[in-house]
Amino acid sequence: MATMMIRGGDLDLVEYDFKTFQPGEYLQTLGFDLTDAVRPVDGPVTVRAPSRIHLTVLDMNRFAPEHPGGGGIGFAIQLYCTATAECTPAGIEISYSREPLLRHLVSLMVKLTGYTGGLKITAEDHTYAHIGLGSTSTILTVVAHAINTVLGSPLTDEQIRLLLGHNYVEETAEGTIAFGFETGVGPAVSTYGGFAVMGDELVLAYQHPFAEGYQVYIVIPESDTSSAGAQEFDLLMNRARSLDYQDRELKAYMVLMDLIPALEKEDVKRAGDVIWEIEFRGSKRAEVEHHSFELYYQMSRLRNAGFEFVGMSSVGPSIALITRKDRKTVEELLKPLDLSVAIETMVDNIGLQIQYP
Repeated sequence: MATMMIRGGDLDLVEYDFKTFQPGEYLQTLGFDLTDAVRPVDGPVTVRAPSRIHLTVLDMNRFAPEHPGGGGIGFAIQLYCTATAECTPAGIEISYSREPLLRHLVSLMVKLTGYTGGLKITAEDHTYAHIGLGSTSTILTVVAHAINTVLGSPLTDEQIRLLLGHNYVEETAEGTIAFGFETGVGPAVSTYGGFAVMGDELVLAYQHPFAEGYQVYIVIPESDTSSAGAQEFDLLMNRARSLDYQDRELKAYMVLMDLIPALEKEDVKRAGDVIWEIEFRGSKRAEVEHHSFELYYQMSRLRNAGFEFVGMSSVGPSIALITRKDRKTVEELLKPLDLSVAIETMVDNIGLQIQYP
């Protein structure tokens, strides 16, 4: 990829070398040494984990490719990715459409553990790629846990979560990979379920069950704007950073003083009011406007229609609606906006599940 420019402020313009590399290079082991902890198990292990809705980054000035963090908030939904892993005598066999991602992860796990045998891995994601539903982070989470389990669980859940954050990559059209943007929200809610608040450096600051008994409807407005690759980098590293200079304190204050109390009281409507305010603040504003102001108009109409919670996930364009309304009522409300339900689901408050042999 070409060298890209980052504008951090009025007098802050620097170049960033958005390097690509081969799977297995630039592995971050975080100093973990597990070479004496491997105890391979017999038979395949299957892992399933929920995907995520990522509502906002708290401060985009605190993260970049190869530098996870920035803080963030989000929740798990019952839209699942699965992976099965099995130890074999030799060789690495991967059955998944985005093989470079998994080959990089396998290289990391082998380097960490010193495992010299083979692995057979099969993975399946939820098929909704690059629209804000966390397919990459979720598939990496389930594969990492599947490999860890068949090797005798030498890593803890927290160690896996940190390793995924520091080794988060996306694939390129040429078959290489590049470091991506990672707050840690995805692996946290995929692992533990519910709603998570992340601090900087992948710290899990708060986790709580969320929206029990409510439906989650995902609508995906039409957008001609890409939410991946160079376009995502340009958005997150320029306008979004500049806006977070202005609003990061306010966003952090609202999360601590308004959102967390609402979650503790299981008050979905109050939580929705906080998220709606955040939609117009800092980097979240840049993410929504990235798809045009029409998206704000549609979201405002949805709020006015009585949905308790309306929030765009990640860089969009997927919008999550949380409500007690039934499917028929929701479809009637969406029709005048020329929108439809793409996914009907619920919040997952359980998290990752492992099926042992």
